[in-house]
Amino acid sequence: MEEGSGCSLPRLPWVWAQRTFMLALLGLVIYCIFNNQHRAQREASGMSLKKRITSAADCDEGWMEKRGPLTKGTLQTCVLKFVFLSGPRQDPRLSWQAGPALGRSFLHGLELVDGQLRVHREGTYRLHIQVTLTNCSSTWTPRPRRATLAVGICSPAARGISLLRLSFQYACTVTSQRLTPLARGDTLCTNLTLPLLPSRNADETFFGVQQVHP
Repeated sequence: MEEGSGCSLPRLPWVWAQRTFMLALLGLVIYCIFNNQHRAQREASGMSLKKRITSAADCDEGWMEKRGPLTKGTLQTCVLKFVFLSGPRQDPRLSWQAGPALGRSFLHGLELVDGQLRVHREGTYRLHIQVTLTNCSSTWTPRPRRATLAVGICSPAARGISLLRLSFQYACTVTSQRLTPLARGDTLCTNLTLPLLPSRNADETFFGVQQVHP
């Protein structure tokens, strides 16, 4: 009499479901850790940039008070505030202003023409900008696809070039800086995707230029 051969029982479906659930949970945990680290780095970068800009503003204002009016060898610098509009934006270009009444805002050796910054002396400049969207939540606020902030030379047309292009993606704030050579007469424009509106808080939205070398 032959002994019956053993047979393996089929795996229960819930075993595979359990494994799938555990893998999905592990992936979610890894995503959350990576996302939190990326957000912390972005916030730290923005805070660090803001501190450097504020420090530069303090230094330049104090130096100008001691040295008096601009001379031939004076380096040019500015920190500008966003001109808040009550109605919807019709022009992608942001307008800027400067003056003692605006707090930590000044314009030394440069010029504002229709809210855009014009350079009067050739040299190497450090550009720094931060824009925070008003009424924005990184989780719930809808934004146009590919919402961007761009800084470039818009005049004269022969020198037109993009200097910075920042994507908001799922953030409410973008911030960056760079060194770039600028020529006499260059006008810098900052374009923000319509109809997005920057915050009017001077600590959240600002634009600055500092000449670092003649």
